[in-house]
Amino acid sequence: MELYGRHVIYTDKEVVDSSNVVEVLSKAIPIYEQNRRETQTLYNYYRGKQNIYSRVKDVRPEICHKIVENRANEIVSFKSGYLMGEPVQYVSRGDKVVDDLNTLNEYMHEESKESKDKELADWFHISGTSYRMILPDKQSEQDEAPFEIYTLDPRFTFVVYTTALGHACVMGVIVVKINGVERYCCYTKTETFEIENDEIIKHEPNGLGDVPIIEYPANMARLGAFEIVIDLIDGLNDMASDRLDGVEQFVQALMVFKGVDIDSDDFSQLRKEGALKVPPEGDVKYLIQELNQSQTQTLVDYTYQTMLDICGMPNRNGGSSTSDTGAAVIMRDGWSSAEARAKDTEMMFRQSEKEFIRIAIKIANQFRNMNLKSNQIDIRFTRRNYENIQLKAQVLTEMLGNDMIDPKLAFEHCGMFPDAEVAYMQSMAYYKKRLAEKTAELLKARQEEVDSAKEEVNGNDTE
Repeated sequence: MELYGRHVIYTDKEVVDSSNVVEVLSKAIPIYEQNRRETQTLYNYYRGKQNIYSRVKDVRPEICHKIVENRANEIVSFKSGYLMGEPVQYVSRGDKVVDDLNTLNEYMHEESKESKDKELADWFHISGTSYRMILPDKQSEQDEAPFEIYTLDPRFTFVVYTTALGHACVMGVIVVKINGVERYCCYTKTETFEIENDEIIKHEPNGLGDVPIIEYPANMARLGAFEIVIDLIDGLNDMASDRLDGVEQFVQALMVFKGVDIDSDDFSQLRKEGALKVPPEGDVKYLIQELNQSQTQTLVDYTYQTMLDICGMPNRNGGSSTSDTGAAVIMRDGWSSAEARAKDTEMMFRQSEKEFIRIAIKIANQFRNMNLKSNQIDIRFTRRNYENIQLKAQVLTEMLGNDMIDPKLAFEHCGMFPDAEVAYMQSMAYYKKRLAEKTAELLKARQEEVDSAKEEVNGNDTE
C-alpha cells in the first residue's frame, strides 16, 4: 500500500441537515474507508506487524528469519513523549480571569486531560490525524467538571469540511458496529443523526450548538511520524534478518564432495561420526562464504541515521569534547531538530485546541456560571520551562534589579514560569506580605527603642 497522508473530506454543502445528510455521508464514506485502511496499516506497523513477515526466500528457504526492529514504535514513543511529556496548561492573557481559569484547569485535571492529550498525540503521530470529542455531562453522570472528554479512534471517526472559504467543519461522524451493521452517528451544529443502510433511524436536536468532534492533524498533509520513512524501516528489518540468515548459513554450511561418491545413508553416518575417509584423489570441504559484518554495519548505521534525520529525532552518537556546553550538545546531537519539529506540531495542535477550548468554555459558562472567553486564554507547552534554569533565574534577577523595567515584564520574558501571570501575582502577594512583616518588625523595633529611651529619661529624672 502506498502511503502519502490521509485525505481531507469535503462537501459543497455549507449546511448539513435532514434533507442532505445521507447524500453527504454517502459521498464521504469512500474517502473515509481509504483513510481507515491506511490508518490500520500504520497502526499495524506501530504494533510490530510489518512487511518483513511476508518475506519469501527462494534459496535455502528453511533459513528465513523475520526480524522486526520496531523503529516505528520508537519514533512515535519519542515524539509523543517529547511533545506531551509535561501537561499542556491553560494560562491567562490578563489578570481578570485568573480564578475562573484555575477552575477550568481543575476541570481538565478532573477529566484526566493530560493522559488523553498523550493518547491524542500517539494517534496523530501514528495516523497523521486524531480526533477529540467533548460533550456536556448527562444529568445522571454529573461530577466536578461539567463536560466529558473523549479521545476517538481515527479508524472509526471522521469529519467533513465545507469547500467554502474557511473550510468550516459541518459534520463529525463516529462509526460503530451494531449486530454486524455499521451505524454512522453524525453530529452537525444543530442536529444529530444515526444512519444505517442509507436511512435515518434516529434524529435529535443538538443543544450544544457546535460540532462536538474536533480534528487534530499532525501536519498539513496528515502524515504520520514514521510514514515518510517506512521504506527505511523495511530496509532495516531486511538487513537484520539477512544478517541472522548469514550467521546460520555459515554455521550450517553445505558440504561439497569432490571425486567422492556418497549416498544419503553414508552422509547420515558422516554427520553422526563427524569424519569421513576419502580416496587420495577425492576432496571434501564446506561451501562457505561469510557475510562481511563491518560493511553491513556501515549500511545499517547510514540507514538508521538517515531515518533519524528525516524524522527530526536526536541521534545516539554521543561523543565528547572538552569544549562541550549544554547548547553545543543540543545542536550536535540533533535535539535542536527535535525541538523544531515539536514546535511545528505545536502550531497545528494549538489551532485545534482553540476550538476545543471554545466549546469547553461554552459549556462551563452555561453550567457553572463562569465568565470566560477564549481570547483570554493562552495554551502553554511546559516541557522546556526548567532547562537552563540558572540562566533564566539570572535574567529574572537582572531585570527585576533594573528600575526601568516593569517587574511584570521580567516574569513574562525570563521564560522561567509556565504561567507568568499567575507567578507574578503570587510573587507580588508574597512580596507585599513580606514587606508588611518587615515594616511591622521595624516599627516594633523602633517603638522598643523609644520606650527604652523614655525609661532611661524617667530614670535620670528620678535620680
